[in-house]
Amino acid sequence: MRILFSSTPAFGHLLPQLPLARAFRDRGDDVAVLTAASFRPMLTGERIALLAVGPEAPELLAEAARRTGPDPAPEPTPAAVAEFFAGTRIDLTADAALVAARDFRPDLVVAEATDCVGPLVAAALGVPYTKLAFGPLIPAEFTDAIDSVAESRYKEHGLDMVTPTWYLDPCPELLRAPGWEPPHGWTPMRPEAHRGSGTPDTTVDAAEPTAGTTRPKVLLSFGTVFAEPAVLRPVIEALAPTADLRVTLGLTATAADYGSGLEHVDFVGFTPLAELLNGIDLVVTHGGAGTTMGTLARGLPIVVVPQGADQFLQAAAVAGSRTGVAVQSPAGPEAVAQAMNEVLGNFEYGVNARLAAEQIAAMPSPRQVADQLAAALS
Repeated sequence: MRILFSSTPAFGHLLPQLPLARAFRDRGDDVAVLTAASFRPMLTGERIALLAVGPEAPELLAEAARRTGPDPAPEPTPAAVAEFFAGTRIDLTADAALVAARDFRPDLVVAEATDCVGPLVAAALGVPYTKLAFGPLIPAEFTDAIDSVAESRYKEHGLDMVTPTWYLDPCPELLRAPGWEPPHGWTPMRPEAHRGSGTPDTTVDAAEPTAGTTRPKVLLSFGTVFAEPAVLRPVIEALAPTADLRVTLGLTATAADYGSGLEHVDFVGFTPLAELLNGIDLVVTHGGAGTTMGTLARGLPIVVVPQGADQFLQAAAVAGSRTGVAVQSPAGPEAVAQAMNEVLGNFEYGVNARLAAEQIAAMPSPRQVADQLAAALS
């Protein structure tokens, strides 16, 4: 079979698709990813083909902001989000994507939850498509706005909107919102912390509370987009007096950008989350979906400090499930430190995080889902 994955050009959107892409690859299927050219090195290491189409995320964000005003990353209004994912991205990517996809001839298109190019390709080629979620259900006020803009672009290409045959859901029951109902084609799929291409796919037991240590080990990660030294330095200063910190630098920053005088801090460059979580007691994060789901898959509690994008969804899910605490703006670094102490001092959060991990472990693996989809298409 020939499986085409399609992704918004951002690590937070592409990485949650890798476990399923690897599963199809390991089955012997032909797998390709439709996204921007900057992901070629990573996909080459995965032995997965890249169909390089469309601009990179910064160009898309700038154009969407030019059209609507607010930047959809830090200010995710429905109109700005819809313009970025459905308006600007289709306008600047669809033509090249259609050419590349027709040459690849997929039997199935897999598109992440906010990708609008993959479904357009599936509609044009007359093949089924699967929506792969990376976190809790996106609220209707956002999906309705995205669909409205996408529909207008589909019509420009002479196409009708298509419904996904399957909705792959990584969200454990504990994190679902009140009143949740399964979408059409709902199929659970186990999320995992991102691992490097050379790391074996092994099940990691949920973390147990650390005993006998005086200083907790805390991972501070604001992902690849929101990891600004000006934002993180005050948080580091608030947490370091009582915790040993492992701080991710994002894609461009260096330890020198954080200045001097910091103790109990280990800065690390871009590293797979599966490695970052080793030996950790708590994660303080911006609340990216991949980071949140990967952390809970390990049974680790979380402090979520949302910065933009869809992070408010993960913050609400973590707070509602009491797998951690959400610290909302305009609360400052002191509130983050208080939240850290609250989570570390109350075993309920760890118990709930391990319950989420148990629910995640019981979900079908990406390989099982790949086999299920392939059987349905054969």
